[in-house]
Amino acid sequence: MDNIIDVSIPVAEVVDKHPEVLDVLVELGFKPLANPLMRNTVGRKVSLKQGSKLEGTPMDKIVRTLEANGYEVIGLD
Repeated sequence: MDNIIDVSIPVAEVVDKHPEVLDVLVELGFKPLANPLMRNTVGRKVSLKQGSKLEGTPMDKIVRTLEANGYEVIGLD
């Protein structure tokens, strides 16, 4: 399994590649992602890095949570 998540690509691409991560992201505060319409519109434009600022969720919390769920996080630069 490819367990690498690039936080610099659109959220929708991350979820397309790793559908199981959707619940984790929603719990982290990315509530609009639970709505397929939002995921397929805004999610196609906004990265996890950008979303962290928009939703007020600290990037380090996102990284820690993803790593705790077995993912390697890239794209932080």
